[in-house]
Amino acid sequence: MSLWSAFCYRLCRYIFIGPLLRVLGRPKVIGREHLPAHGPYILAANHLAVLDSFYLTWAVRRQVFFLAKSDYFDRPGPFGLAQRWFFHGVGQIRVDRGGGPGAAPALTAAAGIIERRGVWGIHPEGTRSPDGRLYRGHTGVVRVAMQTGAPLLPVAITGTGSAPARPWWRRRVVVEILPPVDLAVHRRSGPHGIRGATDALMRTIAARTGQHYVDEYATRRRPEQDLAA
Repeated sequence: MSLWSAFCYRLCRYIFIGPLLRVLGRPKVIGREHLPAHGPYILAANHLAVLDSFYLTWAVRRQVFFLAKSDYFDRPGPFGLAQRWFFHGVGQIRVDRGGGPGAAPALTAAAGIIERRGVWGIHPEGTRSPDGRLYRGHTGVVRVAMQTGAPLLPVAITGTGSAPARPWWRRRVVVEILPPVDLAVHRRSGPHGIRGATDALMRTIAARTGQHYVDEYATRRRPEQDLAA
């Protein structure tokens, strides 16, 4: 972690963003005992709202690195420049959303986070849920976990999605960190095991959030609406 990234992280956590998260969501964290005391690991969470990534980082108490789509780094003008500084400063990794070979550099960068003993956070659905249901996960997170041997922890986030019947001051965000996924049995099955492990990961999350699981990929939102995962 660079000095600039560390400075931006602490500034956001303790001054600008952290206190606001407490007021807006009255967050509750369950399962911190599942987090490894030292070393790298991967956090895979459902994705209902933009604030999910912020609450996930807040809950873990370590800087969590995410993949940020290239749109955030390509905007022109002063706002685009400030945005690039911010994302670079907090250690976000630029990723091509085109998929296929274009995604390989992002997964390589994610593996680099693990090799540097960092924490990688990802929303395997690839975009926010368009309707509150939990959608099929992309396999990149399991590929990196199998490649690096890093623990893969499912995370169930509730309370960040739309709840029109409930005013914001009565909502409560819950971040539940679940035990690491056992990838050993899936690793022996080759490519089919990667898909199977990803499906098992998503169903584990769905069982804790109460979301209906949909075995198809979610429709991506417009670039300005979505954080990459």
